[in-house]
Amino acid sequence: MLFSALVSSRLRIALIRTNFAALLVCLAIAPATRAATAGALQYEALPLIRSAQNHLLVRAEINGKPALLGVDTGAPVSAIALNRRAYFGMAPITGKSTLPTRLSINGAFNSVAIARNLRLGALNLVDEPMVMVDLGGLRRSSKRDEIDGILGADILFPTKALLDCQRQILILKINPSVPGTVPGFDLGGFRRIPMHVSDGFNLYVDGSVNGRKARLMVDTGAFATLLHSQFVRGMRIPLRDTPFSSSGVNLKQRGVQMATISRLSIGPIDLERNDVGVINLEGLIHGGLLDASPPVAGLLGSEILRRHHAIIDFGTKNLYLKR
Repeated sequence: MLFSALVSSRLRIALIRTNFAALLVCLAIAPATRAATAGALQYEALPLIRSAQNHLLVRAEINGKPALLGVDTGAPVSAIALNRRAYFGMAPITGKSTLPTRLSINGAFNSVAIARNLRLGALNLVDEPMVMVDLGGLRRSSKRDEIDGILGADILFPTKALLDCQRQILILKINPSVPGTVPGFDLGGFRRIPMHVSDGFNLYVDGSVNGRKARLMVDTGAFATLLHSQFVRGMRIPLRDTPFSSSGVNLKQRGVQMATISRLSIGPIDLERNDVGVINLEGLIHGGLLDASPPVAGLLGSEILRRHHAIIDFGTKNLYLKR
């Protein structure tokens, strides 16, 4: 089985666009004051830990205290576990701030707090906004890899991050204004697949399921590849029940079924026959993308990204896979 626990763990954040724009403006203003660099160091390479539920975790510091964050390419905004805000001494946003005090997440509002210092190796981010969410499903997975929060696209994009899913390395560009690509990466044998960036700052790749064109969200926060149940039923692909369920922020648990896909293609790469999870993705995929042309059929999750040595490049917006 691809699933390592009866209850899986996912973070999906649906943001009010004006509020998300305000957060992104904060990220773009005066980068020299937000990021403290270490001498002439241009890149910071961080080793990652793979959790029992197949998530990639990075060690960080929040306000001087050690933290473990899940690297989630499907989360537009970084988050902190609600019950860890006081421990890290994170200050709530006041009405005097230009940032929103709350964000809408899957139909419910969650407060935003500020980390005075968020350190990732030699990179120190100052006054970093993080949404406060209940990460109970993730934190119960294993005491050994209990996470404190989520590292999302609001940090991965500005730092032009490069994420190697198989070697478990996250490389951040300390000074994004310096031209050039990450040295030391041999992309020989890889196929380049352009990624599309949605209004909600999610990454999508073109592909097909049993010959039908579709898009998949590139999502390291998904413990496994998951297809939308309505899409699978519409193609008359047989489904098998499982004892597993999946949880999401501000959403009830949803049952997971299984389907065998005879032809799954990601860009120009035809993958071998795959057993994938099937779940109702309504409320997780927004903006009418489930019914778009081509539709978003699901999430390209951690097991396929790892198996095919995925490299996710936020700077060039390319996904690299090996056959």
